[in-house]
Amino acid sequence: MNPNIHEVTSRVLEAAGESRRFIVALAGPPAAGKSFLSGWLCRELNACQAGCAAVVPMDGYHYDNAVLEPRGLVAVKGAPETFDCAGLKHDLQRIRRTDGNVAVPVFDRPLDLARAGGRLITPEHHIVIVEGNYLLLDEGPWPALRNEFDFSLFLEVPDEELEARLIERWLGMGQDQAGAIERARNKDMLNARLIKSRSVAADLHWFTSD
Repeated sequence: MNPNIHEVTSRVLEAAGESRRFIVALAGPPAAGKSFLSGWLCRELNACQAGCAAVVPMDGYHYDNAVLEPRGLVAVKGAPETFDCAGLKHDLQRIRRTDGNVAVPVFDRPLDLARAGGRLITPEHHIVIVEGNYLLLDEGPWPALRNEFDFSLFLEVPDEELEARLIERWLGMGQDQAGAIERARNKDMLNARLIKSRSVAADLHWFTSD
């Protein structure tokens, strides 16, 4: 099945029903369009039920370079071990309780750092979309997140398209052609293949491409 945005919106609304809080995992490899599609889905949900939805980006849980550098992990920033999985789980549990506002961090890509308290999830947000690479990963600490999600989506994009998007992303961040290709092929695509091969099956697979 290759659903469009309206079908995905209907599926989420139907699954959420009258839940006080319904948490959706939207996972996929780097450059699959997670930020764009989670934002679009959020807008569609809010168009159906005003103010019902919000997005929590997993990228906000990147460890800072000050933490990664002593561990020799700056060069692989973006790999599973460079995220605070436990911190994300803790915040999801707070969000689940619906007993107050929860401030979550957001990642500033141009500055290459997370900004604490960059977004508020309020009790009025009936549906919370969590978007990120490793939400469904079946290794390391990531399976501990599984029970925090009520519904899951996985974005499917062919490898050749992912690589092209990643090269363009790095070029847009100031890398030269050789550097962009190197980072895309020998960093991001390694993570992409891990995500595709080691993530558990989602409730709905969303096939996207240009």
